[in-house]
Amino acid sequence: MNQWFFNLNGQQHGPIDQAAACAFAQANPGAFCWRAGFTEWLPVGRVGELIGGLSAAAPPPRSATASYGADDIDFKIQGHEMQFVEVELDPGECAVAEAGAMMYKDRSVEMDTVFGDGSARSAGGGFMDKLVGAGKRLLTGESLFITAFTHRGTGKAHVAFAAPYAGNILAIRLSEVGGRLICQKDSFLAAAKGVSIGIAFQRKILTGLFGGEGFIMQKLEGDGWVFIHMGGTVVERELAAGEVLHVDTGCLAALTSTVQYDVVQAGGIKTMLFGGEGVFFVNLTGPGKVWLQSLPFSRLAGRMLQAAPQMGGSKEEGSILGGLGRVLGGSQ
Repeated sequence: MNQWFFNLNGQQHGPIDQAAACAFAQANPGAFCWRAGFTEWLPVGRVGELIGGLSAAAPPPRSATASYGADDIDFKIQGHEMQFVEVELDPGECAVAEAGAMMYKDRSVEMDTVFGDGSARSAGGGFMDKLVGAGKRLLTGESLFITAFTHRGTGKAHVAFAAPYAGNILAIRLSEVGGRLICQKDSFLAAAKGVSIGIAFQRKILTGLFGGEGFIMQKLEGDGWVFIHMGGTVVERELAAGEVLHVDTGCLAALTSTVQYDVVQAGGIKTMLFGGEGVFFVNLTGPGKVWLQSLPFSRLAGRMLQAAPQMGGSKEEGSILGGLGRVLGGSQ
């Protein structure tokens, strides 16, 4: 018996058996459906098994704020501390990634530099659509261009993308988180073609100034797979409605769009000045999911800079001589 899956307003439903699928299709004529044997998601109005051939409606218009129909890629995440993701492409399938993220690829996978975010809306639109997509990436501190990797041969082909520093790569299917994910502006690594990469402005001034990522965070929209990189160990928390969690500003990596994001003062004056935990915490209010990282790159970079000899750090980490050790070592 066929097992059906439906996508309605960015939410995925299924697996559903044949009888329940027919009822779902009758109640939701604007949904998309898929089952084993289909090569792509189809409007329910075009599937005679569900509507009995009574309708041959054209596909409903795509949402102006989300990009559905991303390539359904397969993948495997390899490694531990320094991970990379290997994406398996069928003929014609495509993945997009940040410039410089590629580790290796098969010969039949062609590279193409795309102006904008590489989403279906940007690629299918005119110059202004591409310009808007590129402008969004520029505001998040990324390049105006993105690299697309398309399988032009037969059979299976592979392309791999590597993380820029020690941590974990998290694979998230956007259709399973409401079609939208908010994340750090430098955490995006790769995605299936069709995912829209935009910006998310923080509405409150204090949140923008002290929230760790400024006014702007990345917003990933669509229904396909995205791969984001987080420093250190990743922790996933499911917040119930009204549940509040305080997080260090740099340790917030990603959150679903249902989670409210704000900043609060980190205790009294003495705690803020001498506690070493910063002046503000991120205040997260459920419902929704949040992903936390144990080692933000900014923290790692700060410790490395502090330990550098040019900044007064010692080459002799275990030496009790301190500065004298640097003199004897020839660094002064």
